[in-house]
Amino acid sequence: MIVLPVYELTKPTANAISLAMALSSGWDPVWFEFIAFYGIPCGLMDTDILAAFRVTPQPGVPPEEAGAAVAAESSTGTWTTVWTDGLTSLDRYKGRCYHIEPVPGEENQFIAYVAYPLDLFEEGSVTNMFTSIVGNVFGFKALAALRLEDLRIPPAYTQTFQGPPHGIQVEREKLNKYGRPLLGCTIKPKLGLSAKNCGRAVYECLRGGLDFTKDDENVNSQPFMRWRDRFLFCAEAIYKAQAETGEIKGHYLNATAGTCEEMIKRAVFARELGVPIVMHDYLTGGFTANTSLAHYCRDNGPLLHIHRTMHAVIDRQKNHGMHFRVLAKALRLSGGDHIHAGTVVGKFEGDRE
Repeated sequence: MIVLPVYELTKPTANAISLAMALSSGWDPVWFEFIAFYGIPCGLMDTDILAAFRVTPQPGVPPEEAGAAVAAESSTGTWTTVWTDGLTSLDRYKGRCYHIEPVPGEENQFIAYVAYPLDLFEEGSVTNMFTSIVGNVFGFKALAALRLEDLRIPPAYTQTFQGPPHGIQVEREKLNKYGRPLLGCTIKPKLGLSAKNCGRAVYECLRGGLDFTKDDENVNSQPFMRWRDRFLFCAEAIYKAQAETGEIKGHYLNATAGTCEEMIKRAVFARELGVPIVMHDYLTGGFTANTSLAHYCRDNGPLLHIHRTMHAVIDRQKNHGMHFRVLAKALRLSGGDHIHAGTVVGKFEGDRE
């Protein structure tokens, strides 16, 4: 059984480090600017966004220095003092590293806890939140590696987001199916089928008893199967299977496209065909596009399935990137009714233990 670590983000806050302490601990003078980003004299605020970073400092860099550098670069800090610092209240807006603890069993790895004032972030924008918290800081030269393990996002911020367009209860009402899991599958091969043959496979699966079928993540609008043709043949397959089984069926039509405008155009066409659900690749498509599609789905009725393609680029390395729990929380804010989770044991990373 795999047990994921749970990070209790409301840690006791450290005191601010004085310049004398910094000198005695061997801080490089180039990092003196970051001392002010360590410790919270007044304690945490209920409205702060709290982050747990797994920090691997470069050799010779104290963990407090690394944690303070993360807090600085992901909020108001830069590599030197600038005269425009005096035009605002930096103490109000700076992020602060408030607690550091070693990672058990790992050499030179630490969990640095950082608090961000809520005013640093635009309401309802995952894009803006991530631009600050995981933007430039991952390339910081004081760090050998950095991983965002968890976020605590306060209600004051989550309430600025729409969230999932509908949810499981609405999905069951649309399908008139209760008391059991919904069963579906992905059409294979993922690339190369014509639109007509894709529709044929959809019909056979739905007629055979499945509730849903779905496009694969990289099926968009290629020369062998343009999106409009695929949508038409899949809709025909859905209606034929429904007529023969007496059940409501569906197919996750992938609306992911090269532009937000084209993506919405495809979602509109799916709705006009009466297809109950569309799909989006939220990481490759981007959070702004995903939030736009989620808003359209809530306003106009389609369910929204999310594919996690590209996630392993971000979450697979255990010392660098982001934990998938953070990506899942971000999706919860951006909007999606459910997400492709992958098989428990199969061709991807993971084992039965």
